[in-house]
Amino acid sequence: MYYLASFFFFYYYLWELNIVLNLMVKMKIGLFIPCYVDALFPEVGIATYKLLKHFNLDVSYPDKQTCCGQPMGNAGFENMSVELAKRFDEKFKDFDYVVAPSVSCSAYVRVNYPNLLKGQHECVTSEKIMDVVEFIHDVVKPDSLPGSFPHVVSVHNSCHGVRELNLSSPSEQNIAPFNKIIDLLQLKEGITIKEPERKDECCGFGGMFAVEEPDVSTRMGIDKINRHIATGAEYITGPDSSCLMHMKGIANRQKKDIKFIHVVQILAAGL
Repeated sequence: MYYLASFFFFYYYLWELNIVLNLMVKMKIGLFIPCYVDALFPEVGIATYKLLKHFNLDVSYPDKQTCCGQPMGNAGFENMSVELAKRFDEKFKDFDYVVAPSVSCSAYVRVNYPNLLKGQHECVTSEKIMDVVEFIHDVVKPDSLPGSFPHVVSVHNSCHGVRELNLSSPSEQNIAPFNKIIDLLQLKEGITIKEPERKDECCGFGGMFAVEEPDVSTRMGIDKINRHIATGAEYITGPDSSCLMHMKGIANRQKKDIKFIHVVQILAAGL
């Protein structure tokens, strides 16, 4: 009787696993590669594709995709973003999910597109867009990742990720702490994860802020880098290439001994 029950339990487990795998295969994923990644960090785009394919997902990269319009919107020229938003929406409307390795671009589509396109174009992608960390954590929900990353990393929580995508808990809110980035990083063998003091404070990039207020932006970046270095980390990692680029530029100019890597590159290490 014991063996019979074990057999049925094992069969039921395989049946449920097959359903989950089939659902994941049927999901159509549109991969959006933002401007910074395309022009400066193509390795991040490649790592994102490899990671999604590892989970046996149907991933497509639509040709002739362009900027989501965030730079113009952040600079106060939202009217210049409208045509890009329409193009984006048309390009990705037939996918079940739109996944991007960028919290700021994902947040712009989700938060700004509905108002930007109101009365002009049916907005469908705002409900489908997800940052790759958010998608892997909330939709795929893996309990393991292949490969190892035997290094000490300090996690950078980008502002858009914290306060618009809920990748981690904002310190100003009296809620139970959580961090989806750390949840996924803990699945990598050999990794040691740290967080800096004032862990969700801005690094000073802020798009146009870094251009219009370079002295303040640089000072914020220096403070943030020093707090990351104080953890003893070899790498600073995070979900947004723009934040990492800003800090890396400051660190290089000041000859700081610290390396930078997008979180998806760690998650995909070994694939």
